[in-house]
Amino acid sequence: MQYIVRSRPQALKERTGGFTLIELIVATTILVILTGMIVPLARLSIKREKERELRYDLWMMRDSIDRYKDAADRGAFQIKVGTEGYPPDLETLVTGVDVGGKKVRFLRKIPVDPMSGKTEWGMRSMQDDPTSDSWGGQNVFDVFTKSEGTALDGTKYKEW
Repeated sequence: MQYIVRSRPQALKERTGGFTLIELIVATTILVILTGMIVPLARLSIKREKERELRYDLWMMRDSIDRYKDAADRGAFQIKVGTEGYPPDLETLVTGVDVGGKKVRFLRKIPVDPMSGKTEWGMRSMQDDPTSDSWGGQNVFDVFTKSEGTALDGTKYKEW
C-alpha cells in the first residue's frame, strides 16, 4: 500500500498567528460595552460611599453637640446666658471646656464635608427658624451640609 502525501495549500502555511481585523473590532466592541456598564456602577458606588460618610459625620457632630448640652445641663461648666447650654460654635467642641480642672473635648476635629470637600458646615441655633439656612450665631443647636445636591433616595442633603 502506498500513501500519497499531499502538501497543504500555500495560503494555509503562511498564516502563523495573530488576529484578523474583524476579531479586533469584535474584541474592542465588547471592551467598550463592558466599560460603559462599569462606569455608572462606579459612580453610584462613589456617591453611596460619600452619602454614608456624610451621615456618619452629621451623626458624630450632633452627638458631640448633645454630649456638650448634657454636660452643661448637669452644671459641669459655666455657660453663657441665652445659649440654652448649646456650644457657641463647632470649634468649642474641638478645643473643649474645663470641667473640674480637666479639659474635656467633645469632638476630635471638625470633619470635612464629603459633598463639598470643605470643613464649612451649615449651623442652626435654637433661635433660628428651622427652615432657615442662615445662622443667628447665638449657639449651635444643629448642623447640616451646605451642599445643594440630591441624595440617591431623592431627598436633599441639606434636609438630613
